[in-house]
Amino acid sequence: MNNSEYSGMHPVAGQGRDKAIASGHFYLVGGGIASLAAAAFLIRDADVPGCRIMILEALDKPGGSLDGAGTPQGGYVVRGGRMLESKYLCTYDLFDSIPTLDGRISVTKEIFDWNETSRTSSKARLIRNGQREDAPPYWLAETHLLSLGRLSLEPEAQLGGSRISDHFEPDFFETNFWYMWCTTFAFQPWHSAAEFRRYLLRFAHMTSGFNQLHGIMRTVYNQYDSMVRPLRKWLDNHGVRFRTNTRVIDLRYDESGALNRVAGVVCEHESRRVEIPVGAADKVIVTLGSMTAGSSLGGTNRPAVFNHNDSSGAWALWKTIAAGRAEFGHPSVFADHVEESKWLSFTATLHDPTLFRLIRDLTGNVPGEGGLITFPQSNWLVSIVLPHQPHFLGQPKGVEVFWGYGLFIDRPGNFIAKPMAGCTGREIMTELLGHLNIQAEAPNILDDAICIPCLMPFITSQFLRRKRGDRPQVMPEGWANLAFVGQFCELNDVVFTVEYSVRSAQTAVYTLQNRSGSVQRPARSARGL
Repeated sequence: MNNSEYSGMHPVAGQGRDKAIASGHFYLVGGGIASLAAAAFLIRDADVPGCRIMILEALDKPGGSLDGAGTPQGGYVVRGGRMLESKYLCTYDLFDSIPTLDGRISVTKEIFDWNETSRTSSKARLIRNGQREDAPPYWLAETHLLSLGRLSLEPEAQLGGSRISDHFEPDFFETNFWYMWCTTFAFQPWHSAAEFRRYLLRFAHMTSGFNQLHGIMRTVYNQYDSMVRPLRKWLDNHGVRFRTNTRVIDLRYDESGALNRVAGVVCEHESRRVEIPVGAADKVIVTLGSMTAGSSLGGTNRPAVFNHNDSSGAWALWKTIAAGRAEFGHPSVFADHVEESKWLSFTATLHDPTLFRLIRDLTGNVPGEGGLITFPQSNWLVSIVLPHQPHFLGQPKGVEVFWGYGLFIDRPGNFIAKPMAGCTGREIMTELLGHLNIQAEAPNILDDAICIPCLMPFITSQFLRRKRGDRPQVMPEGWANLAFVGQFCELNDVVFTVEYSVRSAQTAVYTLQNRSGSVQRPARSARGL
């Protein structure tokens, strides 16, 4: 591999050639949903030929945190799934242009059609003592309501770097409202009050049905199969170039003009250093940080190993380029506090229908209807989701998959006297069966189950306490051809959502291209909204 393999793009034929040359090349660092969305917006709304877009990804496939993989024999794995709801305007605008893998309809229409016929309506949002709680009351006292109202009205700038726990009495964190809120969105009491406030305002329209998860939307399959794969196929069909196993380690700059410019992208591929030259008309879009960096998989008979090293290099790159440049933000605020950002998820693959049948009988919901089930008495604060089956493309009949996670992974369990972080998949399943009050069938269920734990040290790093400027703007001040996307740039929206990544991508593309007058049309209204 050499520099020419990266910088040499295929010639563009036809009427778009002059416009393509004027727009230059686009180098997108990171292969997550933000970069994939940026590439799609460039093609759709700025008429940039796909062959002039290159996506550089350190791992062996794109998708970032929206991943999903596995086999019936070895077990399936999803590290997590982002919550969807109907007001994600940028996401549905994008996927209204992306056909499903079979080409029948758009991804957006598939999602809306699916959720029209299969609405989320939980009859067991909380389970205590092995009994379901249908539409559990919030248990909010007047003092809690006053604190929630005060926080919602407080200007964000005045919240500074305060914690959620700085604004509430301790008993607030024992209410059903908090149990349901924190497990739906993965908040901890020590997380940013400013982020919590944004969520209160963003999802206020869902409050009335929140205890039954009304308004939560799902994809037909896991989000990798239902969203990432169709988007990747569409980009492939438009000639976007993907360079996997390519880790970006630095940017080279030209600071001789009125505005600074990126002049080179420095990469490592197969232990060799490669610099991609960035020309006068070229642009660079960088995904900052990674909430799934350092993820470690365990197995049914082995725990996941704690690993805060980032093989993707996403955090190292941000720290490198931000050194001495305040306009690039402060990555250490998010990257250097793994004790406050870690939790553990697990994916179970079952070849016997017993557990799904017992949970269906307990909850009153068929798989895919009930959504998140939380066990407030769990020392680990465990929640599980039984999605509609099959959850993976190609998943055979008779195989069932579900996902779960715990927020307090350093505490001993109620039934397993070990911290969740140190448990095998079998031990996690044993703890779960204890909370479900399943005894007689437990041995057969455990012997059948393949349970793969996944320890993620940075998974809620975007919720950590931060101040203005810790996250950089999508378009950093003083730079002509550089934009940031993903969960760690600054937008007036809620992080830890697909919408945030897609909105950042749309903002980056429209701002970069509007400077040269290249955007041809505004975002369209998504079908079904």
